[in-house]
Amino acid sequence: MVDPAGQSDLKIYLRLLRYLKPYIGYFALSILGYIIFASSQPMLAGILKYFVDGLGNPEAAMFPNVAFLQDFKLLQMVPLLIVAIAAWQGIGSFLGSYFLAKVSLGLVHDLRVALFGSLLNLPNRYFDEHNSGHLISRITYNVTMVTGAATEAIKIIIREGLTVIFLFAYLLWMNWKLTLVMLAILPVIALIVGSAGKKFRKQSKRIQVAMGDVTHVASETIQGYRVVRSFGGEAYETQRFVDASANNTQRQLRMTRTNAIYTPTLQLVTYTGMSVLLFLVLLLRGDATAGDLVAYITAAGLLPKPIRQLSEVSSTIQKGLAGAESIFEQLDELPEPDLGSIERDRVVGQLEARHLNFRYAGSEKPVLSDINFIAKPGQMIALVGRSGSGKSTLANLIPRFYQHEDGQILLDEVPIEDYKLCNLRRHIALVTQQVTLFNGSVAENIAYGDLAGTPREQIEAAAEAAYAKEFIDQLPQGFDTQVGENGVLLSGGQRQRLAIARALLKNAPVLILDEATSALDTESERHIQAALDKVMSGRTTLVIAHRLSTIEKADLILVMDQGKIVERGSHAELLAQNGYYARLHSHQFQDEPGVQES
Repeated sequence: MVDPAGQSDLKIYLRLLRYLKPYIGYFALSILGYIIFASSQPMLAGILKYFVDGLGNPEAAMFPNVAFLQDFKLLQMVPLLIVAIAAWQGIGSFLGSYFLAKVSLGLVHDLRVALFGSLLNLPNRYFDEHNSGHLISRITYNVTMVTGAATEAIKIIIREGLTVIFLFAYLLWMNWKLTLVMLAILPVIALIVGSAGKKFRKQSKRIQVAMGDVTHVASETIQGYRVVRSFGGEAYETQRFVDASANNTQRQLRMTRTNAIYTPTLQLVTYTGMSVLLFLVLLLRGDATAGDLVAYITAAGLLPKPIRQLSEVSSTIQKGLAGAESIFEQLDELPEPDLGSIERDRVVGQLEARHLNFRYAGSEKPVLSDINFIAKPGQMIALVGRSGSGKSTLANLIPRFYQHEDGQILLDEVPIEDYKLCNLRRHIALVTQQVTLFNGSVAENIAYGDLAGTPREQIEAAAEAAYAKEFIDQLPQGFDTQVGENGVLLSGGQRQRLAIARALLKNAPVLILDEATSALDTESERHIQAALDKVMSGRTTLVIAHRLSTIEKADLILVMDQGKIVERGSHAELLAQNGYYARLHSHQFQDEPGVQES
């Protein structure tokens, strides 16, 4: 993985600017606009020369040395030219601002889409190691900081930079000796800008982390508001949020303080240079007219503002570079490995594990050790064991949510890594205890993803098979009822049945049920069990369950402890052995709802 922290500021910035490529036409128009805007500044200074000279003789010709323009008097031309220059400046300002806004908004969109797209392709490990608040903050807050560096900063650099160039050119043309004196202060300005830039970069990184903390606390509290309320966690969560927000505020104030010291210091240096210049103008005025001196001083007086804005752009760029580091860190993360080439329309469903070993990244302790089993098509395999024995991990390895390091998992005698990832997952339906529903209708949640567009009759049939149609019909809009975020408007059992209906509709050859009936009451479970019996027929089913009614029907029971299979056999065979399973059975597997693994 490329480490953006090791890249130079220039490399990061140039990489950021590559995202401007699709908008190069708009960008060129905005630059043209800013050239027009910048060229108007010395024009305004120049017109003052004619105004001051015209105070003594308003009827004088404005261009006495040009034959065909000798009839244009200062009295008429100076006001007209001021209006014309203002219109010229307005055209430039519009072109620059509007088309750069198109570039900026397009860049925000592209970066957010790129970040969101990378999230969908990142391995599970990445989500285990990063909290959701910081990931969301990266998409919302950091992107705006980055686009400020890529567009707002460029706007200032181009507009104010060109203004400085045009004004300097005008000043050199008017009096090159005096203008060279002004250049003496530029090294001092560069020194101040450089030292302040380092501080801005460091402080901006801290602000972005603090903003992620604010988002994280808010996100956790919103998602877990029922737990917060039922356990009286309001005061604790309020304090957590206050601390995170206060930390963010404090870091923002430090950035503001740095800026507040830095800007006046720079202004003092600039105006000191201006005062020296004014002294020299008065001392060395020579044979220049009053109009010449006013035009020169006016042009010189227009310089501090763009120079100050150019110096302040350093903070915008440093904020953007700090945000770009975190964005490129995510974009440079390797996606889920998908080197497989095999795609099959349908598999028979034979599932096999050979000497399978697995440990989580950063952990020395193996989670699975030397796992071996064969699940023939249509067979039901039950995984039992205490909590933490590796059952769910094994279930997660089959659809390649995690990558195993040693051994093999085979589907129809083909290693699962040889399948294209999306094709492999198309053959597997997964129902877990933690049901995820989306903020859409009941029908949209059943026919989700690849299933979208399924005829309504099939959706209703799947719901009926999952014993969900009865409660769906009682909802205000039936299958078109909005379920709320994560199905908040439904009970736990209802959400579980929608998840099972989704799996039934998928009609995959391999079915994985991870505590799939745990949220159901006895009556619902009886119906669901009948539906599952029907759907498991002809399908390879891997069941992680704690209820006797589910386990005793399994063709093969694998008893797991500390990542190993310690016993295997049918329910009757394992009871007859009077070993680990028999003890586990007598203590934990009761044919009652709500009894879970300890």
